[in-house]
Amino acid sequence: MTAPQLLVHDHKDNVGVVVVEDLAAGADMLCVVTEDNSDFHMTANQAVPIGHKVALADLAVGDTVIKYGQDIGRVVAPIRKGDHVHTHNLKTKRW
Repeated sequence: MTAPQLLVHDHKDNVGVVVVEDLAAGADMLCVVTEDNSDFHMTANQAVPIGHKVALADLAVGDTVIKYGQDIGRVVAPIRKGDHVHTHNLKTKRW
């Protein structure tokens, strides 16, 4: 297997984490689910920096984002599968 570009930690997650530098828009990503070492492919809609999140499914405003099997916040702008997920479309529920 080649090195993955996106890691997903839990099958409940709806985002994965980019683990390569300079992921370009349109890139075909090898995505690995570390829970059971399964894999799938997906296309990045935008360039995404290493360590940032990519949506695994379409998410609507108000949806909960799950990473590492945990609630990390709520969607504040529509997100499409393959989109960069960060502070422009995700906010914590704490404030």
